[in-house]
Amino acid sequence: MSTANIPSQLDSSADQFWLGIEQFNQGDYYDCHDTMEAIWMSASTSEKPFYQGILQIAVGLYHLQNHNWRGAAILLGEGSSRLLPFEPAYQRTNVSDLIDQAQDWLKAVQQAGPEQIATVAAQLTTAHTALHPPKIRRASPN
Repeated sequence: MSTANIPSQLDSSADQFWLGIEQFNQGDYYDCHDTMEAIWMSASTSEKPFYQGILQIAVGLYHLQNHNWRGAAILLGEGSSRLLPFEPAYQRTNVSDLIDQAQDWLKAVQQAGPEQIATVAAQLTTAHTALHPPKIRRASPN
């Protein structure tokens, strides 16, 4: 789903945020990037790194889908780092879990190297592999 198809009734940042999470969890990483970028642009200075971290991880996974080893490695790492101040949870999402997943994928990308990136990328769409497609999960209520 492209952002051009986002219904106009999604007028609140919260609605847009959860749409972006759904896009991420469905593997629509480029659409997630677009949605999170729109939120990031109007977010407060203190919240910008949170949205940017998610969108960078999404773009890293998009690069992985397209066998762009360098883009995947850089953005998975940068996105994870950007989210660290928001651990363990923020905006009702389990940030620590997302960082752990992104780090697992980053490690796999780095170990594979550019010549084996297609093998790692195939795991994004295969449920029965050592790595599971990443998901942004809701944080447990306190």
